[in-house]
Amino acid sequence: MPGHLIRPLARPRARRTLFCLSFCGGGTASFRPWADVLGEDTELALYCYPGREGRYSEPFARSWDDLLDGALAALGETSGRDCVLFGHSMGAHVAFNLALRAERAGLPAPEAVVVSAAPAPGERSGPDGAPPHSGNTDNELLRWMLGAGQLAGAVRGEPELLAMAVEVFRADLLVAESRRHRGGDRLRAPLQLLHGVADDLGEADVAAWRARAAGPFTATRLDGGHFYTPDVWRLLPRHMTAPAGPVTGPAGGPHG
Repeated sequence: MPGHLIRPLARPRARRTLFCLSFCGGGTASFRPWADVLGEDTELALYCYPGREGRYSEPFARSWDDLLDGALAALGETSGRDCVLFGHSMGAHVAFNLALRAERAGLPAPEAVVVSAAPAPGERSGPDGAPPHSGNTDNELLRWMLGAGQLAGAVRGEPELLAMAVEVFRADLLVAESRRHRGGDRLRAPLQLLHGVADDLGEADVAAWRARAAGPFTATRLDGGHFYTPDVWRLLPRHMTAPAGPVTGPAGGPHG
């Protein structure tokens, strides 16, 4: 599956994989700098959703199940090592569901699942009038993306690139809105929630995630909003309780 699983820095002797799943409308670029700050025993693996980056010529995922099927196939390529699943925003729900599917498929349970900047599955689902959701206009979605800090500075002054960014974002929203969560699903693997102090997640969201954990649960508040601060983002693995190795140096942030 060329272009599906990105390993920015190959570490064939690593014992662990940090497997990252992106936010709605995102690719792998935001996570790639983490390869330079992970310990030698951890290899960074980034799953690229269809319709972007090296998979630009492919159609977007048609449904939540379609997206999960592709992610599960990519996760199978990392078998033989311990694995920490990390997902940010929409990616948090992908990581949660991927861990459940891996269990059902007979794959080894992840060492941990780290979910970031997202309400628990089944909570606050569906359009409520506030962006972002697929019923918003392009301008409404663009304003949300700009306000959240999702878009790189180089994109902001380029109308064609902005239009492409909104197209990818809307496609992912449609997929995310097709998901159906089962209320009894709980993870056996250790579960950690990361969330920004200025994001819109509160104690009810923490409690809802805790209810999804059959094993250990940790919630960690960090500086910043939906994408934290640039300094927090570039060293985010340091805040994972199932650490992906010691941080050894600086890297780039989520919005360039």
